[in-house]
Amino acid sequence: MPTIDLTAPLPAPADLLDGLPRRLVLTLPELRAVAARAGNAPLPFDVAEPEASNPLEQRLGQSRSSGDVAAHRAAVAALGDPVESLARRGLVDGETSDPGLIGALGLIAAPDLALDLDITIEGRRARAWHRQRGDAIAALATADGVAFELSWSRSDAWSDELRRAAALPGDLGCTDSAVPAHLDLPFEVLDAGAEAVRAGRTDLLAAIIGRHAGGAYDDRGESLDATATTVAITALVTEARGRLRALVADVAHDARAVGVVSLTLLADGWHALTPRRVDDRSRVTISKVAAADLPTLLAPVLAEVNQ
Repeated sequence: MPTIDLTAPLPAPADLLDGLPRRLVLTLPELRAVAARAGNAPLPFDVAEPEASNPLEQRLGQSRSSGDVAAHRAAVAALGDPVESLARRGLVDGETSDPGLIGALGLIAAPDLALDLDITIEGRRARAWHRQRGDAIAALATADGVAFELSWSRSDAWSDELRRAAALPGDLGCTDSAVPAHLDLPFEVLDAGAEAVRAGRTDLLAAIIGRHAGGAYDDRGESLDATATTVAITALVTEARGRLRALVADVAHDARAVGVVSLTLLADGWHALTPRRVDDRSRVTISKVAAADLPTLLAPVLAEVNQ
């Protein structure tokens, strides 16, 4: 299988527009209309319809989820006829559709590699679906389920698309973090310790760390004492304000190979969580990274999945 190098620089373009991704913003009805014109190409998501209404809502008030669904339906219903809006934008003309648009949806429907991104930053969630086949990629992204950005380009532009997806909002302030730039500790300490912090059981946290004295290390490879380990684990919970999860699958072979990359957003930005086995024990490395590092983090996962 070919190897996809997400860390390699882009080749020099032949002209100003060569290799640049093409982007379109489509509403959900427009997206569905174009997918129907592309041979009923399946979209990589389902729009959940609510179950039967809750009879208690009349007495207890409308639930938040029901209100969100109603608002979503109202927003979609107000968009008007999707084919007319696509025609006004020059994307369809009678039975003819923009070939790039149709090809992008065809690639999203039948890729070789699939990469799904789920990003949450301070309560705001965005989803993105990246699909690759041969020398082409296509990506679909949304933050509200009403407006979708569809883009497509050559595969060698994929790294730029990933950096863009992981970029933090410009108004997101960052401060110093109590978590070391590189933290290595046993998985059971991280798992049980974080749960103890969330439950307010500092006594349990001290006991958990005490059982694994000297098991945590900083970016210099030096062992952290119990106090420093307590501060780091506590900060991992109290500073957390977002996450990014990337799921990679080789869909050309029935998704038999799957890989995951996980990031947590702390006070100073993204930190990557990397599990591994050492002497038959599970450990986790938590390292400070930037949005620009996402392609580098994904490169070995893609290589493993693509074998």
